[in-house]
Amino acid sequence: MIEIISAKRVVPVITINDSAKAKELADCLVEAGLPIAEITLRTPEGIKAIELAATNSSLLVGAGSLRNADDAKGAIAAGARFLVSAGFSQGIANEAIKNNVQYFPGVATPTEIMQALEAGITTVKFFPAETLGGLAALKAISAPFPGVAFMPTGGITLANAAKYLEFSPVLAVGGTWMVAKELIDNGDFSTISRLASEAVEVCER
Repeated sequence: MIEIISAKRVVPVITINDSAKAKELADCLVEAGLPIAEITLRTPEGIKAIELAATNSSLLVGAGSLRNADDAKGAIAAGARFLVSAGFSQGIANEAIKNNVQYFPGVATPTEIMQALEAGITTVKFFPAETLGGLAALKAISAPFPGVAFMPTGGITLANAAKYLEFSPVLAVGGTWMVAKELIDNGDFSTISRLASEAVEVCER
């Protein structure tokens, strides 16, 4: 799983209002050469969307915006193969370990990075990246933590993704630009396919 993410170097972060579109979206991403989807639990449709997207065995499906252990349990039961949260949660970490699922907690401070390390986690999500100060802030916060890999998310676009990826501690970036809610709501999978292909061209190793 880490190999797939580190090869593509970009994770589409998806908020979906209609889970019925999840299967077509999954197929679209796979066909565009970006077989990764972090489906957030920001809407009531999130769990069902994970379940439907996971029926495409070529797609690496994860769950985002988790808040607690119960969210983690539901996401794993639905087929999520990795877990993401805005901050660090020991409860989510425990569920990830119990189920042998990768967990990428959000970090904004050295304290959160240290909490993740104490839980045995060495790849974290730097969030919200641009609001926190962008690449300059990431370079500063990562300096005391050699060996920690980061996935900056929040304000990442096609225009600034490459500069983050040039920084060696960055494993991948997370972004919504290729899977914007409006595109999904409108069923505009041709545009999603084009944007996903562009993202791969810019980000892939």
